[in-house]
Amino acid sequence: QVQVVESGGGLVQPGGSLRLSCAATGNGFTLQTMAWARQPPGKQREMVATSTSGGATNYADAVKGRFTISRDNAKNTMYLEMHSLKPEDTAVYFCHAWGVLAGRGADYWGQGTQVTVSS
Repeated sequence: QVQVVESGGGLVQPGGSLRLSCAATGNGFTLQTMAWARQPPGKQREMVATSTSGGATNYADAVKGRFTISRDNAKNTMYLEMHSLKPEDTAVYFCHAWGVLAGRGADYWGQGTQVTVSS
């Protein structure tokens, strides 16, 4: 069983910062790519940032220069540092983990953590 758990969401004023964390745990699960996605109210889920096990990262244009994705491979944990937050960053943020379990590719989503940017 693989579990993906996010934490760190909350309410922040415009211009503020937050740090999200995601831990992916499971016996026999070899973690490869991790990603953050978000779903704003009334909209579809969208990719925010990805991080491969080799260290490559990719960001959505809307967050480039403001968000930074990082990971601790020893802990199977990923982080998202968010700065200069805007009201349009308000969304439920989800962690997505890809890897190998029992010799097969597998991917898992977390339950999500709410980020609200408002004064």
